[in-house]
Amino acid sequence: MPTEILMPALSPTMEEGTLAKWLVKEGDTVASGDLLAEIETDKATMEFEAVDEGVIGKILIAEGSEGVKVNSPIAILLEDGESADDIGATPAAPAAAEDTAPAASKDASPAPAQAAAAATPAPAAPAGADGSRIFASPLARRIAADKGLDLADISGSGPRGRIVKADVENATAAPKAAAAAPAAAAPAAAAPAAAASGPTADQVARMYEGRDYEEVALDGMRKTIAARLSEAKQTIPHFYLRRDIQLDALLKFRAELNKQLEGRGVKLSVNDFIIKAVALALQAVPDANAVWAGDRVLKMKSSDVAVAVAIEGGLFTPVLQDSDMKSLSTLSAEMKDLAKRARDRKLAPHEYQGGSFAISNLGMFGIDNFDAIVNPPHAGILAVGSGVKKPVVGADGELKVATVMSVTMSVDHRVIDGALGADLLKAIVENLENPMTMLA
Repeated sequence: MPTEILMPALSPTMEEGTLAKWLVKEGDTVASGDLLAEIETDKATMEFEAVDEGVIGKILIAEGSEGVKVNSPIAILLEDGESADDIGATPAAPAAAEDTAPAASKDASPAPAQAAAAATPAPAAPAGADGSRIFASPLARRIAADKGLDLADISGSGPRGRIVKADVENATAAPKAAAAAPAAAAPAAAAPAAAASGPTADQVARMYEGRDYEEVALDGMRKTIAARLSEAKQTIPHFYLRRDIQLDALLKFRAELNKQLEGRGVKLSVNDFIIKAVALALQAVPDANAVWAGDRVLKMKSSDVAVAVAIEGGLFTPVLQDSDMKSLSTLSAEMKDLAKRARDRKLAPHEYQGGSFAISNLGMFGIDNFDAIVNPPHAGILAVGSGVKKPVVGADGELKVATVMSVTMSVDHRVIDGALGADLLKAIVENLENPMTMLA
């Protein structure tokens, strides 16, 4: 039976994507590792590789199609000995929908691209001892049957753990496990959905009936930002710590360093110093270098600092790993590279996921101070305002003018308590007001 090529999950949070471009056409022969398509996630455009070898028998989803669900069929792969005549037996309904959709939803009309292929029923997919579906290519199933292998005993290396030819060829026959225990009682009915936090789309439309406006559809990134930040603000117990930082020593030190680095093409920004100051502070206050993991706290060893980068239609938070171990010039070069690729939406998931603490700097946009929302599972985020000239009272009691930057640290109280947060912010301030110590 021909193999379904499924919409891949290119990041842990991806639920749907846009099939931006096909890199193959029907009739093309492909091998494992060949590029098949470009997929747009909510964060980036990524290339999708073939797992099995074969011939592209049919493309089910056209270029530019949006909202394609993860694990729904996007193309049909013909393996050795198969022809286009076999395609009619291939189911086109998304595997995930077959496994999890309520009975009522299965009566819904199939999408046009799937309707014809769905007309002919297909043999049931193999199932594990617990009744869950086992994802395996048809060729892998045939080889397993010939070798007397139980697919439930084989780990898949394909997308979503799918078992492919190589997995079966490398496996050895093993005695089948004893029959599974009776299925557990059906789970209780799901609780009713929480009440909406605002008016519905129809209600809003009625409010503005008769007024001129332009309707802007939400893309994947904006939907993700809306969902994640709404959840973060509602579920994370935020509290806020504020400090003013005198920047004159840092600005003078930065000017001296940049003069020495001119020949190397390096120009340090104030933000580079802030990243380094946060990274070293997380090492000085290790209990604050942690993330919330649902039922536990994970204390991190290295300082992986995320930095918010504004892009058209949203933002990224690329992560500078091991920031405490890197020089200012290395951090500067790495940040410039990440920011450029973020604006081009070319970051890989591992480059914007993770980290224990974030920085959001709106000072360059003229903002004096603001409060940022913690980005889970981070324990905190530092909101950085602009440096402005202000009158201050010096240590000798004399009034003077200094360049002062206001910062606000938003903290997840589940991970960091008030005194611990104060210690962390104090360490950040001391690093920035005594910048030479960051090079020690």
